[in-house]
Amino acid sequence: MTDNYNKTLTPEQRAKLAAVKHVALDMDGTIYLGNNIFPYTLDFLDRLTKAGIGYSFLTNNPTKSVADYLKKLAGMGIEAGEDNMYTTSLAAIDYIKRTWPGAKRLFMLGTPSMISQFEKAGFESCADSADDRPDVLVVAFDPTLVYTRLCRASWWASQGIPYVATNPDRVCPTDQPTVLVDCGSLQKCIEHATGRRPDIVLGKPDPTMLDGIRLRHGLQPQEILMAGDRIYTDTAMAHNASAVGCLVLSGETTLETALQVAADEKAHKAAGTTPEFYAPDFIVRDIAELGDLLIQSRN
Repeated sequence: MTDNYNKTLTPEQRAKLAAVKHVALDMDGTIYLGNNIFPYTLDFLDRLTKAGIGYSFLTNNPTKSVADYLKKLAGMGIEAGEDNMYTTSLAAIDYIKRTWPGAKRLFMLGTPSMISQFEKAGFESCADSADDRPDVLVVAFDPTLVYTRLCRASWWASQGIPYVATNPDRVCPTDQPTVLVDCGSLQKCIEHATGRRPDIVLGKPDPTMLDGIRLRHGLQPQEILMAGDRIYTDTAMAHNASAVGCLVLSGETTLETALQVAADEKAHKAAGTTPEFYAPDFIVRDIAELGDLLIQSRN
């Protein structure tokens, strides 16, 4: 609901929600905050299951493997399998397999946990050597980064190797007195050194993750609803993938900001110009309220 904030569905909104068969869920700020699960999350997931609606958890953070993320969710009481998890690492794996089906060897800037995810998918990790030429360069958020590997990644970028970045984030959020340099900043470093940009930057707001879920489950774009707490990533990805976008107010974005974005979009449409951000199809207090609306649309 972009022009008001209430629990009453218009016929158009009811039809849009009734078509949803799968909910893609942002994690931090949507199903938990920090390391604390929201009290309504488990009930929401149970209601989806009983209504026959599938769900997946999405994250722009590629530092953990799917197994590590599932372990974190299990520690919060969330039972999930590999089919319920979609990370930028998985999006990169799927993209590389579709785009360069013969690719086998990768040079990766990423954590050991992330690299293990690629190796599980059948890829081999190249050594930090000019003699070990990769098929594809993968650059990700890498808290384990060492300078020589950044230099090697820059070298391969300069040599025209296919180049995939896992996410556009410049920094990773933290409550500590430091700046966590993220994948977007590593891309800028490589670009400044070589003039080369990635061939594709995955992660929100790029639609690739939602496209991956769509292909994995045999869905149409309008059958997927993306729920998250950020307009410039979650809502933007939903728009870019032609999916349904739902903003939850349990995380970063405030109602005032969301309504301002909606007003700006309306003004741009009247002027025939393109807005920087698009308003969500729905604004809800939290996923508990989203669950109410999904069930209401089916009654």
